[in-house]
Amino acid sequence: MRRAAAAVAALLLTAALPASAPSTAFAQARGPDDQQALSELARVLGESHALRQTCEGAGDQTWRDRMQALLEVETPAADLKTRLAEAFNSGFAAGRRGFPACGKASRAEAVRVASRGEALAVRLGSP
Repeated sequence: MRRAAAAVAALLLTAALPASAPSTAFAQARGPDDQQALSELARVLGESHALRQTCEGAGDQTWRDRMQALLEVETPAADLKTRLAEAFNSGFAAGRRGFPACGKASRAEAVRVASRGEALAVRLGSP
């Protein structure tokens, strides 16, 4: 699980943006398909956050911090920022509901979710 999670974290900070991405208002320049992918990625981050906290404890903020970094890089307009926050919170709630205790199933789900996040990050980073 940790390797898959680390891969997604690295991709979120590097591959989700083209090398030539401007430092301001990048999400606003993204088309509707990319904005939807960002929303899906935010949901994945929320679910990953819940799953990680289930096993590592409530103090672990790894995936919440990644979400914050994504928002800082993307600098979305207010309406998109709200959508991304709602998607993150929805993913978090789903992760809590589906896996309230740490175990083999929650760890397997974390790997599955991380794989989805990785695919989204790669897609967002493609020209």
